Amino acid sequence: MIQRLQSVFLLLVAITMFSLPFLTIWVQVNPSQTEQLKLTSWALVTTSINSGQIIEHNNNYLIGILAVVAGLIAVYSLLQYKNRTRQMFLNMINSLVMGICLGATVFITYNANETFNPEATGAYIIGFYAIIFALIMNMLANRFIRKDEMLVRSVDRIR
Repeated sequence: MIQRLQSVFLLLVAITMFSLPFLTIWVQVNPSQTEQLKLTSWALVTTSINSGQIIEHNNNYLIGILAVVAGLIAVYSLLQYKNRTRQMFLNMINSLVMGICLGATVFITYNANETFNPEATGAYIIGFYAIIFALIMNMLANRFIRKDEMLVRSVDRIR
């Protein structure tokens, strides 16, 4: 199971998506350098830079839930190594879930940026790039699963 290359890619997807709830996704500082807006998978938090106190805390569970669901789908897909067509289907669903997660992230950061500091853009941190990395690994896993399926079908045709 793990000796196949696509299994390694799926394992990387699962590890990345399960680590996303613990990473910061986006950070923005207001023009006067007194407040900082930080987006994590679970909340959008405004803190004072000088005192470190939380000024505003908006719960935002969508990104965190989608990340956990994508990680669970990747693990389940990893365990379906004997049924390649089901594995490809699960990976397509996982791509959709991760795409929605990425879209929700961009939407939330855009709206937060418009209200907090519209003159400057915030900085995407490692959490944002983790979603993109997981999407690429999922795409590569699907490609190698499809390659294996074509190889098996060609061998069956020769018999």
